[in-house]
Amino acid sequence: MSLLEEGGKAVLLLGNEAVARGALEADISVASAYPGTPSTEIVESLASIANRIGLYVEWSTNEKVALEVAFAASLSGLRALTAMKHVGLNVAADPFFSIGYAGVKAGLVIVSADDPQCHSSQNEQDNRFYGLASGIPVYEPSTPQEMKDMTALLFNVSEKFETATLLRLTTRLCHTRGKVVLGDLRLERRLKGSFNRDPERWVLLPMNARRLKEKLLQKLAELKEFHTKFPFNRVKMDGDEDWGVIASGNAYRYAVEALQNLGIMDRVALLKLASVYPLPSTLLSRFLSSVSKVIVVEEVDPFIELNVKAIAPPDVEILGKDILPRKGELNPDIVSEGIAKIFGIKYRREVLVTIEKGIKEIENSLPKRPPVLCPGCPHRATFYEIKMALGPKTKKTIFCGDIGCYTLGYYPPYQVMDTTICMGASIGLACGLGRFTDDVIIALIGDSTFFHTGIPPLINIVYNNSPVLVIVLDNTVTAMTGHQPHPGTGFTALLQPSPKILIEKVAESLGIEHIDTFDPYRFREAVVRIRKALNYVREKRRPALLVARRDCTLYLLRKMRKQNISHEVFQVDGEKCIRCMLCVEKFACPAISTKDNNIVIDAGLCTGCGVCAQICPVEAIKPMGRGVRLDEAESF
Repeated sequence: MSLLEEGGKAVLLLGNEAVARGALEADISVASAYPGTPSTEIVESLASIANRIGLYVEWSTNEKVALEVAFAASLSGLRALTAMKHVGLNVAADPFFSIGYAGVKAGLVIVSADDPQCHSSQNEQDNRFYGLASGIPVYEPSTPQEMKDMTALLFNVSEKFETATLLRLTTRLCHTRGKVVLGDLRLERRLKGSFNRDPERWVLLPMNARRLKEKLLQKLAELKEFHTKFPFNRVKMDGDEDWGVIASGNAYRYAVEALQNLGIMDRVALLKLASVYPLPSTLLSRFLSSVSKVIVVEEVDPFIELNVKAIAPPDVEILGKDILPRKGELNPDIVSEGIAKIFGIKYRREVLVTIEKGIKEIENSLPKRPPVLCPGCPHRATFYEIKMALGPKTKKTIFCGDIGCYTLGYYPPYQVMDTTICMGASIGLACGLGRFTDDVIIALIGDSTFFHTGIPPLINIVYNNSPVLVIVLDNTVTAMTGHQPHPGTGFTALLQPSPKILIEKVAESLGIEHIDTFDPYRFREAVVRIRKALNYVREKRRPALLVARRDCTLYLLRKMRKQNISHEVFQVDGEKCIRCMLCVEKFACPAISTKDNNIVIDAGLCTGCGVCAQICPVEAIKPMGRGVRLDEAESF
């Protein structure tokens, strides 16, 4: 389904696509982001149609830059959207707080995709608190239709109050699919605006910031009243209910289903809150004055609960995280169970219990299968080569990892991740550990992550001369989120050619003396180069940097298919094979397994990288002659 379908149609959209369509219906001119699950598809879907309508879309080097680009568009009179996963807002926090003070000109919507249950993240922080801290209003939709409609409306809200707006989503909303009725769409985009100088507003010197804070507080007071009539807030109330339920976002749908499950919908007043900061004071006061007890249903933290308690009459009892979990996702059964306890209703999570029982029975009958790198992944080869280069010293090596596909190096048999904290932290932690321990320190970071937040800590390593080996796992693309380009890829989000920024050249400009590159698919050469770099760090007590460069295998195979190029497939010579299990247990490629006490390679999974053939001690793994060996190919 194209995002450019005409208005009036009912279509099936991914939640993230609904946000993108809403932005298009609001006539945005600019969209910027750094890829991050669960938000990636918002800007990715906009990029897919950008050239057809003259929309400017960019994958920025990180979320801070993405927000600054979108803010610049707003200052130029162009509507803009920037999207990021929840931890991305940590990176963008510096401009985010300043934008709260300064405000905006043209509409600016900032999308934060939170991740309850940590499906693909290192924490499940609740970014609604960012709105409270910055003075930027926060909104939560409940359905794909609302995601589209609310996104479009928030650009008007942004301009009416000259404030950025924060749209808080969660993983379930981002990746759910639902029926969406499309609104009208204007295809032409305006890409040139004008910047009107107003240094007393845009230059945040202390004297200006103090004055802007006063305006911000006034703006928030006006937003409270505006939110009382915000169209996505809804009240179901007869006036004689003793109990009330307040819910927001995806949790609202769970609350409705729970009340229906328990048969108490007609006994409870229900307030759906879409404008969660600042709270609609008049609307809330009316609601709270008509009930004596309130249950707040929300994911993750008690944000609404705490703010409601702050304004509720002292005789109104507010419950929330007393009966519902503060961690993980909610679902209808969890909410039903919590509310049932309060109402003294017997409730068994029969459906969920049955499902969980079935899952356990299936799990117990299957072999354990931890997450694995793809067949032919160059990171697997790099991990194996690092361990071969270190030999017995592996046990005295601290591996500082980072965020990306290569985080799977945490699992056996590689186990080359001792720390993984946040984007770019591998090099920063390595810098400190290199000074404070006598261990061998290796920082492992991906190419996209290096451009995102790896350069400042690399400068710090050079500046403070920390004896660390930095290995950049360069698969030439932002692979984990779906092969988006980055500054080292050579083209932009709009598929326009751009200069390739070489990581080794960046390191050279910083004054790192030992810099080398290697191809992970060329095993022996790679081990030699890693050993050489390790020896340099040990002997010179200075930092070194290696770039392990080879295209992501899935990305490479896609390029080969477009050119009708077939890849090689390898097989095991059963007569030569000594069943040493090195390829299965130590290298652990998922294409290689055992069958009837023999080592076999699944031709449907083998990508022809050729590394297994190079590490086999008896040369029992041979090509079948079906196509190009990836370890012998330079590029496609």
